[in-house]
Amino acid sequence: MAKIITLGEIMMRLQPVGYKRFMQADSFEIVFGGGEANVAVSLAQFGEDVAYVTKLPQNALGDKCIKELRSWGVDTTNIARGGDRIGIYFCEKGCSQRGSNVIYDRAGSSIAMANKKDFDIDKILQGVEWLHWTGITPAISDNMADITEEFLKAAKKKNITVSCDLNYRKKLWTKEKANKVMSKLVKYVDVLISNEEDCKDVFGIEAENTDINAGVISSSGYESIGKQLMQKFKNIKYVAFTLRESISASRNGWSAILMDAKEVYKSKKYMIDIVDRVGGGDSFGAGLIYGLHNNLGGQKTIEFAVAASCLKHTVEGDFNIVSTDEVNKLAGGDGSGRVQR
Repeated sequence: MAKIITLGEIMMRLQPVGYKRFMQADSFEIVFGGGEANVAVSLAQFGEDVAYVTKLPQNALGDKCIKELRSWGVDTTNIARGGDRIGIYFCEKGCSQRGSNVIYDRAGSSIAMANKKDFDIDKILQGVEWLHWTGITPAISDNMADITEEFLKAAKKKNITVSCDLNYRKKLWTKEKANKVMSKLVKYVDVLISNEEDCKDVFGIEAENTDINAGVISSSGYESIGKQLMQKFKNIKYVAFTLRESISASRNGWSAILMDAKEVYKSKKYMIDIVDRVGGGDSFGAGLIYGLHNNLGGQKTIEFAVAASCLKHTVEGDFNIVSTDEVNKLAGGDGSGRVQR
């Protein structure tokens, strides 16, 4: 059985070729992606035994999605089949001062309409050491909020480590509902991951001396948020924040911090020229899980996670197709980008 399970929705991503706008497009490229699926694929590239849990329609598109996941080494045996459709999102990639734009077409997807009978939770969690989910999963539907809670309760009974990326999506639910639902679910979480905005949107906790629109990030402000989160949720053992200095859609400063009850670990900062930023946070989460799951220690874990997500920004599509050797090389200081012969 897989040692790591991720739970969520994978969608078909349709995007104009290159950096064309929606209004210019006469064709769309197809890739697949979604928060927890992205984490699963990343972990599989790192050599982890990982399975993905979702529900997909019993049709050719569902088959294609499963084939894609399997091709990257993800166990798909726990994917339920049924329902009417796979969720879709349209992505217009930003460039320079023009930000990216996402349009969702996911209402009524198979996973949104799933029910508890679709998943044998006790069987799925047999032999599992780690369960990962994001705030997107319970935002999909009330059904999925209930199913997520059932997975979390079962995981805690089995002493499975649980991680969560807050991942607030304003196009899926309100801040008020996110606060109500996530306040209940985060009580089962051991490792909480967030970015510059999500703690403010979900829990109303804001970093001081920070202006994300101006690209001004204060790490001390996020240390304060981390302490407040661990005071609010006594179960949390680690809090991690990605710190994105958004100079433009094409160039970002990228770093992170990891906190436990005693120490704060700060990563080095990378200046990234972005190819595709979708999935950047998920690749960070995967790197963090890899480091903690393999007992790398706080500093090595945060350096690995940030280096992994730095590389993801250079990879087209949602998935982070990089190896541990490539990540360790960058984390070790070799960011020259020279041709490997």
